[in-house]
Amino acid sequence: MTDTSQSTGIDNNARKPRKRGFILHLHPALLPKDAILFNRTFGLGGMAALLFVIQAFTGILLRFVYEPSAEKAYESILFIQQNIIFGQLVRNIHHWSGIFFVIITFLHLLRTFYSQAFFTPRRINWVIGVGLLLTVTLSNFTGYLLPWDQLAYWAITVSTSILEYIPVAGTWLMNIVRGGNEVGSATLLNFYTLHTGIMPVILITLMVFHFWRVRKAKGIALPGNMKEMEKVPGNPNLVMKELVVGLVLIAFILFLSVFLNAPLLEKANPAFSPNPAKAPWYFMGMQELLLHFHPIFAGVIIPFVFFIGMFYLPYVSYSDSRPGYWFGSEQGKKMAIRSAILALIITPLAILADEYLLDFEGWMKGIPILISNGLIPFILLLFTITGYIILIKKRYKASKIEWIIALFTVIVVSYSVLTVIGIWFRGPGMNFMLPWEIN
Repeated sequence: MTDTSQSTGIDNNARKPRKRGFILHLHPALLPKDAILFNRTFGLGGMAALLFVIQAFTGILLRFVYEPSAEKAYESILFIQQNIIFGQLVRNIHHWSGIFFVIITFLHLLRTFYSQAFFTPRRINWVIGVGLLLTVTLSNFTGYLLPWDQLAYWAITVSTSILEYIPVAGTWLMNIVRGGNEVGSATLLNFYTLHTGIMPVILITLMVFHFWRVRKAKGIALPGNMKEMEKVPGNPNLVMKELVVGLVLIAFILFLSVFLNAPLLEKANPAFSPNPAKAPWYFMGMQELLLHFHPIFAGVIIPFVFFIGMFYLPYVSYSDSRPGYWFGSEQGKKMAIRSAILALIITPLAILADEYLLDFEGWMKGIPILISNGLIPFILLLFTITGYIILIKKRYKASKIEWIIALFTVIVVSYSVLTVIGIWFRGPGMNFMLPWEIN
């Protein structure tokens, strides 16, 4: 019998797939060559997963010493920092990895959006991704209170008070979250249980489902012309790149943790409120919005409309979808850049105008504040957004996906500007001040 492997010059053993461990099954065995380029995904999904592992590991270490009670929580943090070998470093790593967990998850969602990776068969995964971003943020939020210092206590007090403005069930929901009328021992225990027990379970469940859906969709979304290109093995081509990105991320977090300590002010004092009392950084955009809109609109209606739109986004009917193509087209890219520049200019100007020129409440005395400082500014906002959509559709002949990308860019950049202003430009009494004027 003739040996076909010798006659054809092909090694039959090369045809046999290598045995692959569980981790390697996260990727297809073969991938298009350009699919593993770093700028295709920037490694954001893998970095988010790694940050979760770092959070879990350091959180378990902290749990051995931390005591979730108003009487002992602060002292246990001091004990960790001062009496446990590498205790300060472990807390620093947990703190900074938690912050970057939120940032990287958000950037991963942006990458998915701008590369149009939310169409079929990835629609469900987009919904899961939005749920993951919310869960990661809430996980960070529930951990924010645990140091039980002035910063944490009043940040949670400010944030949870927004729940009171939810119609009908607001006060009840706020009391459930706090475990009473005010932030206290019951609140700390609630947040500790959520942060160390419930949120990790939800995160793991969503992450497993998310990775499974990625594999089911045969990896990341690629432009049509890449699907038939030359393919290379995922291991080692992609695995080694992910390993390098992971090591760089660990080195960065470790470097940051060595030189920058996690903040810790004096012990929480319910009788003394700092001026100003600010929400956690990721809610500062919303707190800034509260200065310009009635709380029902700033804290309930606007966020609700935004996230409903986010969940519904992949189910809109598109005739011009191009999965895998960044910004949909070259024109879409130009429109997104111009939208970002416009938001960077208009948002601060609108804040300054409302701060020093506009006074709807004063101009409309006798009219309920819900209308004068809520409904009317909200209608003006909707009118501005509608006008912008009409303008770009008329001027650029923008397709549906192009104007949606432009609008999304305006919203994201505007919220980022609100966040920056809330953090660095609000002084005592939440008055607008330049950063160097704030003590």
